[in-house]
Amino acid sequence: MTPKLTPFRFNGAVAVVTGAAGGMGEQLAYGLALRGSHLVLVDRDADRLDGVAATLARRRPETRVRTFVADLSDAGSVAKLAAAVLDAEPVLNLLINNAGVALAGTFAETTAEEFDWVMAVNFAAPVALTRALLPRLRESAGSHIVNTSSLFGLIAPPGQTAYSASKFALRGFTEALRHELAGEVGVTSVHPGGIKTRIALDARVASGADKEQSEKAMRAFNKVLTYPADRAAARIIEGVRHRRGRVLIALSARVPDVLARLFPATYWEFFVRLNPRAGRRR
Repeated sequence: MTPKLTPFRFNGAVAVVTGAAGGMGEQLAYGLALRGSHLVLVDRDADRLDGVAATLARRRPETRVRTFVADLSDAGSVAKLAAAVLDAEPVLNLLINNAGVALAGTFAETTAEEFDWVMAVNFAAPVALTRALLPRLRESAGSHIVNTSSLFGLIAPPGQTAYSASKFALRGFTEALRHELAGEVGVTSVHPGGIKTRIALDARVASGADKEQSEKAMRAFNKVLTYPADRAAARIIEGVRHRRGRVLIALSARVPDVLARLFPATYWEFFVRLNPRAGRRR
């Protein structure tokens, strides 16, 4: 029988967090610092990332914070980021692949380049960072990896082919990795639902989609993102501490998960009956 890992110890740990300039990533940084962890923060938005680092310096001056600006859609940039992190930090204890992007549009409306962009950020980058940093993580007993999938890594609504494909792929990768590293490195798959972040407002619109209607739909979708990001971050941190394999955040993730388990081929019909607005793609 595989031995169980002891609870994760945050005090003195070194944590890498991608997508750290806002939303859950920012709140994860604050929560980890509060628990005594040192931070390696990654984002493509240099100004907002600097703002998070400045806030941390005021709140927790004893916390060591390194920031790296990187475009996770570019494989070369991801490779350079991994090399820079390994060069800067001789010890790594926690990797949180939190960064993600969204794209509104059906498969027919989405170009191959747009589809690949979503897959690069949401799936290929976490895989590449995990591959590069795992040897360093394995050097520290009781290290942990978190990959942020999504509600749409549990269900796949129309108009989200690229996003759902990336999040289902990340879920599968994470679950297999958890089984491979059992007893050595903890691995958690996170499935947030309805978290108040900027992902809907920052989403791109597929080139073949009606831009005005898609942006209107994303603004409407943003209004139902109400679960506080700080509470979501706290749930993730607790999941890491207790070595949970999967963390579902908010009722909006738990109910669809049950429907998908009970009705794997027809859950969307049931979901639309419960929430008629979900059936209106635009």
